[in-house]
Amino acid sequence: MWHDNILGTVGNTPLVRLNRVVDGLPCTVLAKLEYFNPGGSVKDRIGLAMIEDAEEKGELKPGGTIIEGTSGNTGAGLALAAIARGYKCIFTTTDKQSQAKVDVLTALGAEVIVCPTAVAPDDPRSYYSVAKRLSEEIPNSFYPNQYDHPANTEAHYKSSGPELWDQTGGEITHYVAGAGTGGTISGTTRYLKEQNAEIKAIGVDPYGSVYYKYFHTREFDDNEIYPYATEGVGEDILAGNMDFDLLDDYVRVTDKESMQMTRRLAKEEGLFLGQSSGMVMAGALQWLNANMDSLTADDIVVVLMPDSGFRYLAKTYNDEWMRRHGFLEQDSSMTVRDVLAQRDRGVVSVQPEASLADAVSLMTEHGISQVPVFNSDGQAVGSLTERDILGLLVNEPEARSKPVQDVMTEAFPIVEADITVEGLSVYLDSGSGAVLVKAGDANEFHIVTRSDLIATLAKAGR
Repeated sequence: MWHDNILGTVGNTPLVRLNRVVDGLPCTVLAKLEYFNPGGSVKDRIGLAMIEDAEEKGELKPGGTIIEGTSGNTGAGLALAAIARGYKCIFTTTDKQSQAKVDVLTALGAEVIVCPTAVAPDDPRSYYSVAKRLSEEIPNSFYPNQYDHPANTEAHYKSSGPELWDQTGGEITHYVAGAGTGGTISGTTRYLKEQNAEIKAIGVDPYGSVYYKYFHTREFDDNEIYPYATEGVGEDILAGNMDFDLLDDYVRVTDKESMQMTRRLAKEEGLFLGQSSGMVMAGALQWLNANMDSLTADDIVVVLMPDSGFRYLAKTYNDEWMRRHGFLEQDSSMTVRDVLAQRDRGVVSVQPEASLADAVSLMTEHGISQVPVFNSDGQAVGSLTERDILGLLVNEPEARSKPVQDVMTEAFPIVEADITVEGLSVYLDSGSGAVLVKAGDANEFHIVTRSDLIATLAKAGR
């Protein structure tokens, strides 16, 4: 028996019991391994569904072009369907995504446009806005918009949900998943709860995404939004496919917890998975340990693992990248907290609407060589450094009158306060010479520069 094309191999991915990472839990915990899909991720399920829906409605005609904003995996799913159906693809993505994801999309014949991460969703440079604009400009094109397209949720209602019900013999009691567009967690949960309303669904969110707080308060808080490293999960918008009313609880984890758990799953379970899988597993353990008293040996918990580790070889599975972001445990006892404790300087910042001349005056007044750019909501959206400004003014003296938002570069990286000085030094050496350290739950930051680190090390006699 064979399939007519690659799309016939989508779905029916295996469930594998976890052992070492769940040691001590009374319940059975199963991993739903979506990297067994031909495109390597859970998003293969929605690619064909959205295209078939568009064909039925006459929104996509022969020879057409599919245009979508994607973190990489949905693009691969759409590209596979496009190859089988004879369409072209143009995808927008962010500079946060791994190069491997871009390479996969290119290998599948798509044109890929990389857009900045640190801009608002409605900014014309955002990958949402660029995809929408291109779909309006290019004839015979289709913009699926996976965030709001009902076929996204429906694909999981018709495939992921029934698979989990059948594979567990109807005995599944808990379902844990992350969410970006919301289709996977919402569609699967809706089906499962229709079979058994007692099944609990738990969402997992990275810090920097709005979903966790929105679930618990129904408040969209701009102050919750800030850059994070984990790819493919969380949002700075409320996706139309995200149905919070279906869920029973929401937890969130740090980038560090996500990356370290991703590596644990490989070493301890033989599961070579992507960053979001580590995030979901870390969140699942957090929730299960907090609710240990309610668990029994009869409970069956399914954790959805979205993709494989091959797209993160240069990131999560690279020691240098992990150290640079402070995700590897270090032998040093000195951390960013020690650096912050030795200075009382607050953060001097500039807004995007200010002129470059005003920014230069501010930097001169305070004697600083770099400054973060915060918008009116307190979000870090860019940065300016002496080096960048000098190069610009030498070649374009009239740039002094330009608004900062037209000349700024990407925002300084955001690190955790417990990153070691070794990890921080690698970060500073490879970047623009400064990082932001988030302070508390609000959009408040400290800034740490190379000179701050040097001064701290000198005082410590290192």
